[in-house]
Amino acid sequence: MTYRKKLIEVALPLEAINQESAREKSIRHGHPSTLHLWWARRPLAACRAVLFASLVDDPSSYPDKFPTEEEQEKERQRLHDLIGRIENIETRGKSTQTVRGLVSWDDITNTSVVEEAQREIARCLAWEKGDEPPTKPEEVAEYLSKHAPPIYDPFCGGGSIPLEAQRLGLEAHGSDINPVAVLITKALIEIPPKFANLPPVNPDYRKNYLKTKTWYGAQGLAEDVRYYGQWMREQAFKRIGYLYPKVNLSQESGDAKATVIAWLWARTVKCPNPVCGCQMPLVRSFELSTKKGKEAWVEPIINRSQQPPVVSFQVKSGKGKPLNETVSRKGAICISCSTPMPLDYVRAEGKAGVMGAKLMAIVAQGQGGRAYLPPNEEHEKIAASVKPEWKPETELVGKAAVNVPLYGMTKYADLFSLRQLVALTTFSDLVREAREKILSDAVAFEIPDDSLPLCKGGKNATAYADAVATYLALAVDRLSDRNSTICSWDTGRDSTRNTFARQAIPMTWDFAEANPLSESTGNFIGAVDWIAKVIEISPCRTQGFVQRIDATKSEIYAKSIVVSTDPPYYDNIGYADLSEFFYVWLRRSLSFIYPDLFSTIIIPDKERELVATPYRFGGSKQKAKEFFETGLGETFKRMREMAHDGYPLTVYYAFKQTETDDEVSLTEGKGNGDSRASTGWETMLEGLIKAGFTITGTWPMRTELSNRTIASGTNALASSIALVCRPRSETAPSATRRQFVNILKRELPDALQKLQQGNIAPVDLAQASIGPGMEIYSRYSKVLESDGKRMPVRIALQLINQTLDEFLAEQEGEFDAETCFALIWFEQHTFNEGLFGDAETLSKAKNTAVQGLVDAGILTAKAGKVRLLRRDELPKNWNPQTDNRLTVWEATQHMIRELQDGAGNQGAANLLSQLGTIGEAARELAYRLYNICDRKGWAAEGVAYNSLVISWPEISRLAAETEESTPLQMALL
Repeated sequence: MTYRKKLIEVALPLEAINQESAREKSIRHGHPSTLHLWWARRPLAACRAVLFASLVDDPSSYPDKFPTEEEQEKERQRLHDLIGRIENIETRGKSTQTVRGLVSWDDITNTSVVEEAQREIARCLAWEKGDEPPTKPEEVAEYLSKHAPPIYDPFCGGGSIPLEAQRLGLEAHGSDINPVAVLITKALIEIPPKFANLPPVNPDYRKNYLKTKTWYGAQGLAEDVRYYGQWMREQAFKRIGYLYPKVNLSQESGDAKATVIAWLWARTVKCPNPVCGCQMPLVRSFELSTKKGKEAWVEPIINRSQQPPVVSFQVKSGKGKPLNETVSRKGAICISCSTPMPLDYVRAEGKAGVMGAKLMAIVAQGQGGRAYLPPNEEHEKIAASVKPEWKPETELVGKAAVNVPLYGMTKYADLFSLRQLVALTTFSDLVREAREKILSDAVAFEIPDDSLPLCKGGKNATAYADAVATYLALAVDRLSDRNSTICSWDTGRDSTRNTFARQAIPMTWDFAEANPLSESTGNFIGAVDWIAKVIEISPCRTQGFVQRIDATKSEIYAKSIVVSTDPPYYDNIGYADLSEFFYVWLRRSLSFIYPDLFSTIIIPDKERELVATPYRFGGSKQKAKEFFETGLGETFKRMREMAHDGYPLTVYYAFKQTETDDEVSLTEGKGNGDSRASTGWETMLEGLIKAGFTITGTWPMRTELSNRTIASGTNALASSIALVCRPRSETAPSATRRQFVNILKRELPDALQKLQQGNIAPVDLAQASIGPGMEIYSRYSKVLESDGKRMPVRIALQLINQTLDEFLAEQEGEFDAETCFALIWFEQHTFNEGLFGDAETLSKAKNTAVQGLVDAGILTAKAGKVRLLRRDELPKNWNPQTDNRLTVWEATQHMIRELQDGAGNQGAANLLSQLGTIGEAARELAYRLYNICDRKGWAAEGVAYNSLVISWPEISRLAAETEESTPLQMALL
């Protein structure tokens, strides 16, 4: 099967993509992830880059336009710079890196950046069709609407992939079996374009209506969400404001009343000691604030004059130390009598329904920030007097039922305090009332009303009211995430944590009950504002389409659609189980608007969710595994049927770990203890290959910086891998093991060379090399072993790893003798001492001598021991031009020293400008050294070599500037 190679099948600017993906974690206001919580979202930067590179041709696909490798590489670099380029910015003498281009969240707000990307996509479409490429933005948009293939994600989840397709001017489609995921994606890509460029309809806007005012994109929609959200808050205050009384501040503040931000509670159980019997608080931390200069904590007071003793609390601040926790994973201890007890006792009390809660402290808005106040009896009585009219009685199951049911919390209603239930029910019911008000205001604003709802394709007044109400319901969902008894108090930020701080519902002992009517953490207006900020910068470039579909059975989409998807990975996340926390509130708020999504009491079709969950199969892990693998295979088959022949399929794989399998042989009949392959890879790749795909690329996508060493002591690896696939020809031949190995050794080195030329980080090289390696393996219908059996994917992966090792080892032939010695000595000893005799033997084998290595500044030799010089021992005034025995090893270590502890990129560049051809060899040596560190588990040392490579583009640029300025300086002298 012939096709034009896309950029993603050759090279990507991975480091820029990954740096921006990592930075996305810290971007909040306006970022689509803040619309509504969803688990394991793909970074938007990665999705945007993958889609763009899947649609744009690699320059090698047009040898008539780019006839030489140099021209192709130049054009490829231009496309890489468009996607993402790392720039150094000097601020007050400090150099910081920033990413510019299409992957930059800051840059995509600049329409010219997105328009340039759209122009490139249109240019490739036009070249393919023989048309003159459009250049003006409006012409490009029209051309894309007519000729660009639609993009489809059958596991749309949080909507990242279809949203970025829409941003690139492409028709975006998404589907998911989970109704919560479908609603989130609708709110991102389907609703905003329907009401693009329209003014708001609220009365305040009508009073101040200016015909000259222009509303772009979804700005008008966002304005109405804010207005009617404020209306809901005002109505809620009228109805339940009495449940949230203000509190008196200290006498120093004139006994002024302040709004409460949160009430901090501790769960309690009765002490089992019959002599004591107090209601003992279960507290993980008595700290209130750990901010410097604002330290505060709770100090318990025990009144033993009563029987049983009574525990109360007071607030302390300034210098001092709070008491230790009274509950941990090991058990609990009574604060009154010091009686220890196992968690089983606490669990039994919870299941018996006698676990209580006691107010520890009140957080209020003081004049200079947070004010921490002691418990207030009136406030505690108000909280206890509340009687909710409705509760979500749905049972917790699966991933949602791992922890809290052990303590008697078996229903969703059990996760909320009585006051929280009343508040959430009130706001949820107000969504319906707000929707009626919006409809009335829209009609008054002379928007036609055809009574056609949003779920039926409506675009007029009724549909608009449905749309605004949808976002208001999402705000109620955001409120629920910050208003459960699972929320704890963040002492470092003086704010509430959300329920889903991780992908589970954990047990929380001391919890924070936020005030939804305040203007601080966990309030309703804050939730509305987060959502409005997402809406007002929505792309609105093309229409989006989202449906609730089972990806394993759907035949709704025809051929010639481009599929890019992030399928669920095995049993990592129970999406249906966890999202039911939100479903119970969405059903109450929106079932009248989306009856097809929220008609059932629990999330529908849970048993069909593509997750290996044993409890759905009577506890059988094997049946769960078979269900997942069969379903994934069926999904891949359907993708194969609908895949566009001219474009690759991209699938994100959630990276887990690499395993060592000593029992699998790399060569027939021989084992190898360093064989590396991943069982997760095997499942995913086998499924794609059996479905009729050939793998043409594997790109590591990281959400951690590649120069960081994580706590486990290993280099930060990819959090996911983007697999690039093409449909395999139905007439593809088979191959023998020998043929496969020979072709692998012939073709893989060229692909690896291109990856290195693209400056791929050493930490990513092994994972990226799987792409071209698996392309060779999967181009055949099967690869046969000598006994006639099909070679499994696992063996192919290990052979690819072996070929990578051989490729890096062969590069050693380009190094000088001293560097070759240092490489082997490093692999055996790192920078530790070894015997002089061993060094002498090795030096002779490499045609050098120990004394020569000492003279070259590589070794130190004393008292019969030899050791490689550490970087901190290297001379700081080293000058390559006066070194009469210059080696690649020396150059590499000196550049890393400058990069880490010297003048940074500029210092390394100054050296590179003096190294000549040795400079490029130093970069190749860094790849080899990283490979050794990776195999040996030397994470910290590996980071040094990885950092040199990823900094290379900037070092090279600065070195070129240095070389240009040197002749001018000499002339002036």
